[in-house]
Amino acid sequence: MSTTRTTVVIEDDLDIRLLVSTVLEGAGFVVHAAATGLDGIELVRRYDPSVVTLDVSMPGIDGFETARRIRAFSTTRILMVSARADDAEQRAGREAGADDYLTKPFRPRELRQRVESLLDASA
Repeated sequence: MSTTRTTVVIEDDLDIRLLVSTVLEGAGFVVHAAATGLDGIELVRRYDPSVVTLDVSMPGIDGFETARRIRAFSTTRILMVSARADDAEQRAGREAGADDYLTKPFRPRELRQRVESLLDASA
């Protein structure tokens, strides 16, 4: 895993993708963003990010399958960001390879804290 502060944001909703990207850029990350799971997987392969934020509900392959595919080749930390708040969804996210799960709507400060915590845990 890379030691640079690089992240990949995988989110199909443009407004949320821009918000997450802006928050993480403000925290000093180089951000690469994708609107689909397949595009996000390719960005993870290309940039070897420290952290990936990953939406669950996306067209094509969902966040769970995206996480499984990323886990097949990467040890990057994965933060799932989803409107699905129930325990079963969070458990499914962790089983797919997510390290943490943040429920939408979220506060930008909480997003940044979760990402920083994931980095601290991997250090």
